[in-house]
Amino acid sequence: MQQVLNELIDVVKTNFPNADLEPVYKAFNLANEAHKNQKRISGYPYIMHPLHVAITVAKLKFDVESVCAALLHDVVEDTEYTLDDIRSLFGDNIAALVDGVTKLDKIEITSSEERHMENLRKMFLAMANDIRVIIIKFADRLHNLSTLISMPEEKQRATARETLNIYAPLAHRLGMYKIKWELEDYSLKYLDPVAYHEIVEGINQKRQEREEFIAQIKSTLKTSLSEIGIDCTIDGRPKHFYSIYRKMFTQNKTLDQIYDLFAVRIITNSVSDCYTALGLAHELYKPMPGRFKDYIAMPKPNMYQSLHTTVIGPNGTPFEIQIRTKEMHEIAENGIAAHWKYKGIAENDASSEQKLSWIRQLLEFQKDADNEEEFLRALKFDLFTDQVFVFTPKGDVISFPAGATPVDFAFNIHSAIGYKMNGARVNGKIVPLDYQLQNGDIVEIITSTAIHGPSRDWLKIVKTSQAKNKINQWFKKEKREENIVHGKEMIDREIKRQGLNSAEILTEAHLQSMFKRYGFSSLDDLYSAVGYGSLPAMKAVSKLKEEHKKQTEKKEIPVIPSEILTEPPKISNTEKNSNAKDGVIVSGIDSCLIRYSRCCNPVPGDKIIGYITRGRGVSIHRQDCPNIANAYSNAEEKARLIEVEWSKHDQTAFTANLKIEANDRPGIFIEVANAISETKIPLKAINARTKDTLAIFEITLEIANIEQMEKVAKKLKNLKGVIDVTRSTN
Repeated sequence: MQQVLNELIDVVKTNFPNADLEPVYKAFNLANEAHKNQKRISGYPYIMHPLHVAITVAKLKFDVESVCAALLHDVVEDTEYTLDDIRSLFGDNIAALVDGVTKLDKIEITSSEERHMENLRKMFLAMANDIRVIIIKFADRLHNLSTLISMPEEKQRATARETLNIYAPLAHRLGMYKIKWELEDYSLKYLDPVAYHEIVEGINQKRQEREEFIAQIKSTLKTSLSEIGIDCTIDGRPKHFYSIYRKMFTQNKTLDQIYDLFAVRIITNSVSDCYTALGLAHELYKPMPGRFKDYIAMPKPNMYQSLHTTVIGPNGTPFEIQIRTKEMHEIAENGIAAHWKYKGIAENDASSEQKLSWIRQLLEFQKDADNEEEFLRALKFDLFTDQVFVFTPKGDVISFPAGATPVDFAFNIHSAIGYKMNGARVNGKIVPLDYQLQNGDIVEIITSTAIHGPSRDWLKIVKTSQAKNKINQWFKKEKREENIVHGKEMIDREIKRQGLNSAEILTEAHLQSMFKRYGFSSLDDLYSAVGYGSLPAMKAVSKLKEEHKKQTEKKEIPVIPSEILTEPPKISNTEKNSNAKDGVIVSGIDSCLIRYSRCCNPVPGDKIIGYITRGRGVSIHRQDCPNIANAYSNAEEKARLIEVEWSKHDQTAFTANLKIEANDRPGIFIEVANAISETKIPLKAINARTKDTLAIFEITLEIANIEQMEKVAKKLKNLKGVIDVTRSTN
C-alpha cells in the first residue's frame, strides 16, 4: 500500500511541483480509515482501488482537488461517512466532485432500469458543471475493468456492455482516445473472450514481421525528413484489439486479411512542418485515393487534429501515416483533459467554451427533458452519431451530428434565428428544411422580420437535442393552452381506443403516481406534455392503466387466513409428501394444484418460491422473478408466499427462454441453430431479428433441469461474435 501511495505522490509532484500535498495525505488517511474493514472480491484491501483511481487521474495531469476526490470517490457510497462530512473536511469543490460520481443507491427508485438512467443522468449533469467528474469516473471504470476477472461472469458482461455503450463513446466524444481504446479492449476481453484471445495470439505470432516492416518505414521517413531540415519523432502505433475486432466482423475478414494493423505517426514542431512531411510521404509512397483526411484545417468537435493518409508501402502493403504537432498529439491522447485546468477553464485558450459546447447543451437540455428515457435517448444519439462540418457565411466551422438539417443549424446560431426561420440556402441555393447537411456546405438561414415560431413538423426532422429542446420550449411556453386542449383530446381518444373508461382511469390516486414519475403538478401539466409531444398519449394511458390494475388487484385481495404466515414457512421432512408427483414439494400442504408461472419459467435447479393464488392452487416462481420482488414490497401479497422445493425424482419437461446477442454477420443464424442441435436438447422455438449491428435471437428450449440450460448457454457463448447469452422472462 505504501508503495502505491508513494507512486501517487511522485506523480502529483512531477505535474505540480509547488502543490500543497497535505490535502492528498488527508484524503488518503480518511479513505483508508473509512474502508479499513472492507475488501474487494479479489481479496485485496479496498483502499487499493481508490489509490489506483487517483494515480490515473494524477497521470492525466489533473489538479490536487481531483486527486483528493478520486481517493474519496467511494467513501460516501460505501461507508458511513456522509457528503456533509466530506464538505466540512475538504470544502465544497471536492464534495461536489465526490457527489458527482456517487451512485443513487440510497434513493427510492422503482426499477433497476430507472435507477440506471438516474445514475447516468446525475453523472452527466455533474460532468456538465465540472469535467473532472467524468475523468474520475473513467479512472474508476478502468480499474474496475482491470480487476473484473474476480466478478461473476454475468457481472463481467453487464459491466463490459455498459462500458461499450456509454463510457467508450463518451471518451471518444471528449477526444480521450487513449482512455477509449483501453475501455474498449477491456470490454472485448469479457464480451467475446474467444475472439479477443484469437486476435492477441494472431498479432503476437507475426509481431516480428510487422515490427521489421514498421522499422523500415520509420528509417526511410526519418532520413528523408532530416535531409530537408524537419526535426520530428516517428513511432509505430499498433491498432487496438477492439478496432481490429470491429473491422473483422463488419468487413467479414480474417486477421490475415487486415493489413493496416499498424500505423506510423510523425510528430513535428509546427503546422507547416506537418504539411511538408505529408508532401514528402506522398513522394516516397503512393497515396491511396480517397484515404486522405485533413483534421488540422477542420478539427473534429472533440478537438482532435491530425493529418491522415493511407499509402502503399514496400511489397504493395498499405499502411496509415498520421502527422501532427506535439500539442496536437497531447490533445489526441487525452482530449478535453489536455485543455482543462482546475474549474473548467482551459489555460491560454479563448475558444474552450465553444469546444465544450456539447456538454453545456447537455446541461441545458436536461432542464426541459420530461423523463429519464428522453434524456438518455438524446444522450446516446449525441454519443454515437458521426459528425459533419459546415460553414457559416462568414467562414466559421460548426459541427453537427450526421443527418442534421438547416433547422438544427438555425437553432445552433440562436434560438431567435430558429423562431424567425422561414427558409435556408446551402451553397447559394434554396433547399428544403429537411435537407441533410453535408461536409463543407455553406449554410445561410432566411428569416422573417417577425417571430412566427417553429412548426410541429420540425420535431420530426431535427437531430440535435439543442434544436428539439428549443422547439419543445416554444410549444410548452407559447402555446400552453392549445397544448392542453390538444393533449386532452389525444388522451381521451387513446382511452377509448384501449376500451377503457375515463372516470375509472383519470382518478386522483392514479394521477398522483403519474405526476410523481414525470414531475407534473396538475392534470393540465399532463395534457400539456402530451399536447406538445414530449410524452406519447399511448404511454401515458398505459401507465394509468397499469396503476388502475394495481389498485383494483389490491381491493380484490381476500382476507388471508391466520394460519398462513407472513414469512414462507420451512418444510419439515414429514411434510415432503404427495406434492412430489407434480415436481414440487409445498410446505404444509398435503395435496394441491401446482402450476409453473410463465412469467419466469422456473426449471429444476432454480431457487423457487410458491405463491398461493385465488382458486388456481400454488404458482411456482423463480425467487428472482420481478413479480415476486413486487410481492415482497406489499404485506398482503407477501403473506401469500410459501416455501417450496423441487422433487428429486421428477421427470417433467420444462421450457426455458434464452436471449442471445451477437455481432450480425453472414452465417450467424445457422451457427446458433447448429450449436443448439449439437447439445441434443430440443429446440421448441427460435426468433431472430437485427438491431443496428447486432443480431438478437430469442429461443425456447425443452429441458429437464437448469444444468441442461447452462450447457446450451455455454455452447452459445463460445461462438465467435456472441456478446451475451442471458435468461429471459416473459
